[in-house]
Amino acid sequence: MTYQDQIAQSQMLIEGQSTWNGIDPESVARMRLQNRFKTGIDIARYTARIMREDMAAYDGDSSLYTQSLGCWHGFIGQQKMISIKKHFGSTQRRYLYLSGWMVAALRSEFGPLPDQSMHEKTSVPALIEELYTFLRQADARELGLLFRDLDATRKSGNTIKEREIVNAIDKHQTHVVPIIADIDAGFGNAEATYLLARKMIEAGACCLQIENQVSDEKQCGHQDGKVTVPHEDFLAKIRAIRYAFLELGVDDGLIVARTDSLGAGLTKQIAFSRQPGDIGDRYNSFLDCEEITPQNCTNGDVVINRNGKLLRPKRLPSNLFQFRPGTGQDRCVLDCITALQNGADLLWIETEKPHVEQIAGMVDRIREVIPNAKLVYNNSPSFNWTLNFRQQVFDAWEKAGKDVSQYDRAKLMSVDYDNTDLAKEADERIRTFQADGAKRAGIFHHLITLPTYHTAALSTDNLAKEYFGSEGMLGYVRNVQRQELRQGIACVKHQNMAGSDIGDDHKEYFAGEAALKAGGTHNTMNQFG
Repeated sequence: MTYQDQIAQSQMLIEGQSTWNGIDPESVARMRLQNRFKTGIDIARYTARIMREDMAAYDGDSSLYTQSLGCWHGFIGQQKMISIKKHFGSTQRRYLYLSGWMVAALRSEFGPLPDQSMHEKTSVPALIEELYTFLRQADARELGLLFRDLDATRKSGNTIKEREIVNAIDKHQTHVVPIIADIDAGFGNAEATYLLARKMIEAGACCLQIENQVSDEKQCGHQDGKVTVPHEDFLAKIRAIRYAFLELGVDDGLIVARTDSLGAGLTKQIAFSRQPGDIGDRYNSFLDCEEITPQNCTNGDVVINRNGKLLRPKRLPSNLFQFRPGTGQDRCVLDCITALQNGADLLWIETEKPHVEQIAGMVDRIREVIPNAKLVYNNSPSFNWTLNFRQQVFDAWEKAGKDVSQYDRAKLMSVDYDNTDLAKEADERIRTFQADGAKRAGIFHHLITLPTYHTAALSTDNLAKEYFGSEGMLGYVRNVQRQELRQGIACVKHQNMAGSDIGDDHKEYFAGEAALKAGGTHNTMNQFG
């Protein structure tokens, strides 16, 4: 519906009410446009459709991959999307990522926590709602500026400029984009997963990421001690999420199935198997076992029967069972195929390093069964990207017979190598990693889980060093405010960003000439032009 259509519709509604004195139809139209999404379910339906369209586009052209950054506060997500619109003119194929790690570290009432699902479940849907509140406010702010420009243009009598602004209002692109939201391992059994998924969807999430770790043993994917569950347990949680989407009418909601099997060497239980070759039997086939006889069984032994032989899985004092070393990739491939065959839409393989060919090797095997399998991949800050890629180049050069005698492979992180040919090639590989991974390894979505955690720490360190040192206030002015002004950072006008102008507009709608507004000539924000 166009701007003029909104005004006309509001006019008809107001004319039908004899007591609605002073209600202006254009003001109603403006407020409606500034509040395009009325509920979280509206957002989830809208963004699910965007993701589905993006997935279809990627299937036709791998260069059309998508990206996101993890955001731990609504303001961070808002500023990210404002920056994207400023620099690229469009939010197309740019999403938000909600990291369970950052919720645990930054948003728990317990204080900073490790990524072990110890934070409050409600903090996850609360952050989703917060992110979308700030994105919707970004829409309201941007449209409010257009409305003010329209009023000023009308007063000047410039009808051509007036039509241009109305056209810009009609074509306004929302800051609301898909969120891929981390539900960890489901925070309990399948019913607990369903209940939390429903809250996350009601808050606006169109895409939920769930992992195959044991819920009460959950670990960060880049740490040791991970314990996986049998496939049937994981599939029950995938189905629970799908039921939540369907119950709420988000029929094309998306599920990302994450496998931690590459780095997980343990399982908490032996899978139930009905017959040889079923999914339970295949899961158990990876267990590290030793053949025994009834005569050498010991007290408390757990024994499985395979092909007529009695096998004793190796069990730790923690009552966990070990997988055979070297089976991680095979287990990952089986996890992925099984998840896609049972309702998941996208995959997440947590690897120990960012290596395109390692990822592609597994995806090639998955695509033999499911040709359009696609990944969400974590461009993780847990990787030492500089060292990893310098070592990849070193290994490639060495394999090709190139002289690498001037380099110490173990010390390639050193600043001494920064201007070498090896470092330059490594940086180029880092630069093209996302495009290369999208083309070769089926990575539809690239994300960085914790970037804004690190940028907040880095920028605060730089400011503290100067402001509390000899530079004093100049440390802030030169490195923060002056850069905001010169780079066109919207929140340099922090009153406007916080909604002061929107509030002034509302005061005028509500009280007319009697409105007491904050944005007059004595507002210091006017110093910024």
